[in-house]
Amino acid sequence: MNSIEVTSRNTSTKGQVNTLRQKGEVPGVIYGGTIENQKIYLSKKEVKTLIDQENFLSNIISLNLGGKSTNVLPREVAFDPISDDPIHVDFLRIVKGAKIIIEIPVKFINNEKCPGIKRGGVLNIVRRKVELKCPTENIPTELVVDLEGLEIGASIKFSSINLTENVKPTIQGRDFVIATVAAPTVFKEPEKTADAESSKDTEGAEGTEVGTTEQSEDKTTEGDKTDDKSKEGQKKENKNPTEKK
Repeated sequence: MNSIEVTSRNTSTKGQVNTLRQKGEVPGVIYGGTIENQKIYLSKKEVKTLIDQENFLSNIISLNLGGKSTNVLPREVAFDPISDDPIHVDFLRIVKGAKIIIEIPVKFINNEKCPGIKRGGVLNIVRRKVELKCPTENIPTELVVDLEGLEIGASIKFSSINLTENVKPTIQGRDFVIATVAAPTVFKEPEKTADAESSKDTEGAEGTEVGTTEQSEDKTTEGDKTDDKSKEGQKKENKNPTEKK
C-alpha cells in the first residue's frame, strides 16, 4: 500500500486554489463515512507518480494527515485541458462495513501455456474491466484469468474467476463472457475470373485500334499538306512566262 504525505488547506476562493497549483501542489478532498469532508493538498509529483501506476483507481492508498493515517481510494482526477496536468483529486475514505461499486481491471496470465494461442489463435478480449460491488475493506486490485490449457474456440466466462468474499458483479442473472480464444483470420485475395481476364484483353485490343487509327489520321494529314505545297508551286510557275531563246 502506498503512503503519501498530505497537508490540510483552508482555501475558500479560486484565487487561493490557483496559487497552490502555481506552487506545484494539487488540491484534493477526502470524503465518505460519518466524518465531514477534509480539504487537502499534495505534491503534483506524487499525484503523477500515482497515476502512472497500474490500476491507480482501484488501489487503496494511505494518506498521512497531521500524523494520522487514513486509508482512501482514489475516485476521480481532474486534468488541465491544455497542459494535461492533474489539478484536483477526490479520495473516498475507506469505512469498514460500507460497500462500493468500482471497475476492476482484468489481467490475463499464462499466455505462453495456452495451446490455442501457440497454434496461431488470437485472444479476443471482450471485457478489459468488470464492474463489481464489494466491501470497501475488501477491494480486489485485479481479476486474474488463467489461460493455461485453453484451446481454440474456448470461451472464458466470469464464473471462472475466483472472487473474494462478498464481492459480486453488478451484472446479475447471466454468466457473461470475459474473453475467447478465436481461430486465426486468414485473408485470401479473390481469384480472377474468366470474365475479368476477357474484359482486360478487350480493353487492350481497343487501345491498340485507337492508336492505329490516330497514326493513320496523322499520315493522311501530312499527305494533304504535301499536295497543297505542290499545287502552290505549280501556280507560281504558270504566272511566270517562259523566256524566249
